[in-house]
Amino acid sequence: MHEPSLASANAATPHVELHNVSCGYGQRVILRDVNLVVPRGQVLGLMGTSGGGKTTVLRLIGRQLQPFSGEVRFDGQDLARLDEDGLYRVRRRMGMLFQQGALFTDLSVFDNVAFPLREHTALGEALIRDLVLMKLQAVGLRGVRDLMPSQVSGGMARRVALARAIALDPELIMYDEPFAGLDPISMGVAARLIRELNRALGVTSIVVSHDVHETFEIADHIVFVANGGIVAQGTPDEMRATDDPLVRQFIDAQADGPVRFHQPARPLDEDFGLAARGGGQ
Repeated sequence: MHEPSLASANAATPHVELHNVSCGYGQRVILRDVNLVVPRGQVLGLMGTSGGGKTTVLRLIGRQLQPFSGEVRFDGQDLARLDEDGLYRVRRRMGMLFQQGALFTDLSVFDNVAFPLREHTALGEALIRDLVLMKLQAVGLRGVRDLMPSQVSGGMARRVALARAIALDPELIMYDEPFAGLDPISMGVAARLIRELNRALGVTSIVVSHDVHETFEIADHIVFVANGGIVAQGTPDEMRATDDPLVRQFIDAQADGPVRFHQPARPLDEDFGLAARGGGQ
C-alpha cells in the first residue's frame, strides 16, 4: 500500500510559505520580517530591484540559506526541522532552472537531462532513455540530444536546462532569471514553455525576473521585493495600474525614484581625504 504524499494530504495548504522571515549573509541583513504565500498550481513572478532579495528567497526555499528568524515551509513542513534525509526528499520534489542554465559542459545534452534521474533514482537505462527523450520533446529539443552544450545556442541551452529541471517531475519549479541574455524569439519561447509546463504538469512555479513584459504575460501573481521586504503584490493588471512609486519606477524604467543610484556611503571628503588636504587644494 502506497503512503499518501504530503502534497495530497492537504490540498489547501500553500505550496510555499515564508512566515516572518529575516535573513542575510554574515552581518548583512537582506530580508526583514517577510511574509509570502505561494499557492499551488500558480505561476508567481518575483520581481524587484537588483540585490533586493529575489534569489535569496529561492535559496531559502531550497534551504541553501537558513533564516535568522521565522519559518520557511514547503507543503506545510518547516524546512529548518528536517534532517539531511528529509531535506533531500523534499529537494527531489523541487526543480531549479539556474541563471544561464548551468549545464555540465563535459556532458552531452542527453546526459545533462539524465543526470538527476541517474543520481536520484534506481531506474534502468532503458527507462531513463525514454524519460529523457520525453523531457527533451517537451522543450522541442529531442533532435539535439547528442550535441554538447557548446554546440547549441544560448536559448537552446536554457531549454535543455529546463528539461533537466523537470526530469524528476517536481511539484515546484523555481526559475532564476530565465529570460536573461535571450533574444526576443528565445525569450518568447521560454516564457511560453514556463506557462505551458505549469499547466500541463500541474506544478507551482516561481519566476525570478527583471523582464516586465514576459513575466507579466505568464504570471498569475506578481510580488515586488525591495528595501528588505515585499513592497507590493497583486495580479499583473493590478501592478500595471498601481500608483506605488517604487513599482512605477521599476515598470516604467525610470532613472529617478525611490530606488537610489548611489548606495549609502561615507561623505566624499572622508573617503578622498579632502578635509585633510584643505578641501582638496
